[in-house]
This record gives sequence, C-alpha cells and structure tokens, in this order.
Amino acid sequence: MLQLVHTLFGLSKNPQYLQYLHNQIPPIARHPAPHDAVLMGYDFHLSPHGPQLIEVNTNAGGLWLASQTQDCNAAIFQNKLANRLVSMFKQEFALWTQQAGRKLSHVALIDQNPTSQFLYPEMQAYAQLLQHHGINTFILDPSELTLTSTGLKYQDTPIDMLYNRHCDFYLASPEMAEIRQAWLENQVCLTPNPHIYALLGDKRRMIDWSTPEVQQALLLTPEQHQLLVKTIPVTRPLASMNLQNLWQQRRHWVFKPDTSYASRGVYLGKKLTQGKLAELNPNRTLVQEYVAPSITQLEQQEFKTDFRLFVYQHQTLALTARLYQGQVTNLRTEGGGFARVKLVAT
Repeated sequence: MLQLVHTLFGLSKNPQYLQYLHNQIPPIARHPAPHDAVLMGYDFHLSPHGPQLIEVNTNAGGLWLASQTQDCNAAIFQNKLANRLVSMFKQEFALWTQQAGRKLSHVALIDQNPTSQFLYPEMQAYAQLLQHHGINTFILDPSELTLTSTGLKYQDTPIDMLYNRHCDFYLASPEMAEIRQAWLENQVCLTPNPHIYALLGDKRRMIDWSTPEVQQALLLTPEQHQLLVKTIPVTRPLASMNLQNLWQQRRHWVFKPDTSYASRGVYLGKKLTQGKLAELNPNRTLVQEYVAPSITQLEQQEFKTDFRLFVYQHQTLALTARLYQGQVTNLRTEGGGFARVKLVAT
C-alpha cells in the first residue's frame, strides 16, 4: 500500500502523465498548481493476492474519528499527528505562495451548509487545531465568501487558504463560482484543487492505471508497472462493455458513478437487476473488478473491513480500518465504524 502511494504521487509529478491526460481533463484542471492536496485517502481491500486499491479521495474525511480509536477521550488531535497536520497546512501554503517567510494567517474550511454535515465535528477539530497554532480559522458555506479585487474575504478578513470539503471538485456549481475565479486568478491557496483531483482523485483515473497500453505510454519502470498490475483492479467505462456478457458476469463487477462519493450510487453486480443496469448512464458509470473486503469477527458478528491510508503527498499520516455490514462502506452499522489497526512485524 505504501509503495502504491509513493508511485501514484510520483505519477502526479510526471510531465508525461499530465500530457497524456491533457485532453481528458476539464480546462480548470489544467490550471497549474505548485502544491498538492491535504488529507488524501487511499482505500484498500485486502485480497488473497495482496492489497487492492478501491479508490483515491482528495478530501478524505474521518481522520478525527479514526484518531479517537487511539484515545476515545481525546478532545483535540494529539501529539505527533497534530504536529504533522499543522505542518501539512503550512507546507501547502508555502508551496503555493513560493514566497519564503509568508505566514499562513487565515484559513476557511468550506462545505455546503457545514453545520448540517455528518463530519461537522471533524471540521471543528481542524479549526480548533489550527487556532491553537495561531492560524485564524473559519468554517463556512461558500456563499459566505466574497470575491474582491484583492482576493476572497470572509466579512472583512482576507482568506489565505481554503480547505475544500465541498464535493464539487471541479468548481462547476454556481455556489463555487467566486472560488473558481479566485483560484484561476491565483488569489487563494485552494486545497485540494481541481488539478490534483484530476490527476489522482477522479475515479476515471482507475481506468488509466489498470490499462496496459496507458502504463506503457507513461514509460513506467518494470517495478512500477508490476505494482499497478498487482494492486489496481481492472476498471472500465460501462460504455465500452458488452452488456450481454457483462450481465452474465455481473457478480465479478462493481458499478460506480464516475463522480460519486461516500459510496453513493454504487451497486455490487450480484445485487444488480437488469432494470437497474438499463438505467445506468453508460458514459458516466465505471465497472470495476470486484474485490471482496476482509472479514473481521467481533462479538459473534461478521464485519466487512477495508483500510484507509490518510496521506499528504507520499507521507502516510495515519492508517485506519472501517468495519461495516451491507453492500458498501458505511458508518451506520451498529458496532461498526472506524477501528484501530495494529501493525505486526512478520
């Protein structure tokens, strides 16, 4: 898993990769970004043949809950993790400004109606952490920001950095219009941003990473090529598949919207009906090789289990497991949720 994180981050810095994707990604994603994305998430299932990447998220949620598996009474992020998180935000800002000594003073965490979000307490934890380190932090809906000639402001306070928890990754919705303009005019450090999302977080990249012709075009080393073959499940656009053959082999596939998040609109092939298959948009649906999750026995119950690495650049900040029952990952299964992972040397 760590090797794959390193490899994909390296790929995001590969000019040949960006050149290959140039005509596939929207114009806003071609806007250059000298920085990366805070708190990426790499989600894995463990198969008999080793870990398999299920997806990459450029604004992974849940770290606050995951950290509480270490100390359920913690009121704030603790010790080493807290220091890493603060350093991550400061480094993102330094990479964006390219100005030695410019201080990160004002951060806005943005989401759609943030107080109604399931992970609003996590946003509060980040805000409290940054405030503790002298960084003035607000939790805002995008509508609360105003674009001026000198950049984005909240009331009269200029915003240096936006930590984007909103799921409009390409800034296409009307409520993100002023943020889009500020980003294109280099007036605010936006993290994550459309550029890094297009390179790593867009689910359509799973198609590229699992296609031999693309791997060859990127001139990967033999070791990198083998790693992708070993860890990336085959992923294809529904439009490229023979529907009759696909229906007969549906138990071997998972069907996903190409822009979904939090497992919305995901169907296991074995649960799919012909009617639902006919309803899926072939140009907006991905078909991914099914990799069964691990099973954890807990209090005479079986829980499906996946693993998430929280990452900045190629540095892993934390590792957690998610326990659940049902078709797809969720945080609503009684007795499930985030779980501590114990690493055992062998």
